[in-house]
Amino acid sequence: MTDLIDIRAPAEQEGTQAVVRDWLKAVGDTVVLDDPLVELETDKVTHEIPAPATGILHEILMQNGDKAEPGSVLGRLRPANADDAGQAAPAPGMSYSPAVRRAAEEYGIDPATVTGSGKDGRVTRADMDAARQAMPAGGSAPQPPADADASPSRETERPATGLRSRAIPHSPMRLAIAAHMQASVSTAPHVTSVFEADFTAVIRHREANRAALAASGVPLSYTAYIAAACVSAMKAVPAVNSRWFDDRLEVFEDVNIGIGTALGDEGLVAPVIRAAQGLSLSGIAARLHDLTGRARAGALTPADLSGGTFTISNHGVSGSLLAAPVIINQPQSAILGVGRLEKRVVVRAVDGVDTIQIRPMAYVSLTIDHRALDGHQTNAWLTRFVEALETWPP
Repeated sequence: MTDLIDIRAPAEQEGTQAVVRDWLKAVGDTVVLDDPLVELETDKVTHEIPAPATGILHEILMQNGDKAEPGSVLGRLRPANADDAGQAAPAPGMSYSPAVRRAAEEYGIDPATVTGSGKDGRVTRADMDAARQAMPAGGSAPQPPADADASPSRETERPATGLRSRAIPHSPMRLAIAAHMQASVSTAPHVTSVFEADFTAVIRHREANRAALAASGVPLSYTAYIAAACVSAMKAVPAVNSRWFDDRLEVFEDVNIGIGTALGDEGLVAPVIRAAQGLSLSGIAARLHDLTGRARAGALTPADLSGGTFTISNHGVSGSLLAAPVIINQPQSAILGVGRLEKRVVVRAVDGVDTIQIRPMAYVSLTIDHRALDGHQTNAWLTRFVEALETWPP
């Protein structure tokens, strides 16, 4: 009998748990080497597993919703032979996966109008979800099917209390995020320090330089300055850029900064700016623009989300002044929280005299794993971070 070829989940994955989201081929379909076969979803990203060879999809071992451990066998291929010559793989772009078809019916979105992020522009379920998120409030969508059990959510009335509610099953991403957050709080003793940062110097520099950078297609955001200031602070307290082990603290040479990026109700991801210590402000801005854009388009790869050593949660962009504790992205040792930038009244000394001024201020916090770091290191890191922002060169 011809040896079968295993279709395996990646040996390494970014995220706490992978779940089979959708098979893109059916048993008996002819596939070509590197054709996308199945989508896996973690709390970080949805990505495609390609065909390891050209052949026939012989069997599917893991169904939609099954947990896929790293290296586990998802299905098997039978190598193509002369008997398979009459079978042809479906023409690319001529059909959509079952998950995409379900989303099209549920959301009322024609997949032909959606830009695909899959191989050769194929539309994935993640693309459909992103398109739904982008719909304006009140946008048209079909009514839930008559069979309530077949609907992803349903509205019910509870006669005993008169309350009406809507049940929304958890997505694999939401379940994985929940597990990751719970594990972090259970694993690491969280301690948070809060400082205040004056963004006057940063705003002045940004106003003077953003037009030149925008001409090259790269926006100069405040987050780029925040990431650059993190690099400066890591030089003062390298231990913040670390990972705790029971017998040692591993301090990383590269500062790989994850940028928390919200994906609407779906959850959030943290694409990584690698080796930020070797990048200029404009280099950080360019990487940031690329990563966050692809995150919101559902086009990140597992490599974009792996290897982070530190994370920034810029929660202020959604309006909050302070969030504490910001939960550490395990196995990292610390996470920075940045609140909303707003004008506040502060006292500043001018020629030895206290004056009342209006300045653009934001609360910044550093939440640490207290196994790895102490308060004096936390405060030293924040002191250098704030100093970098407040003394930004003109």
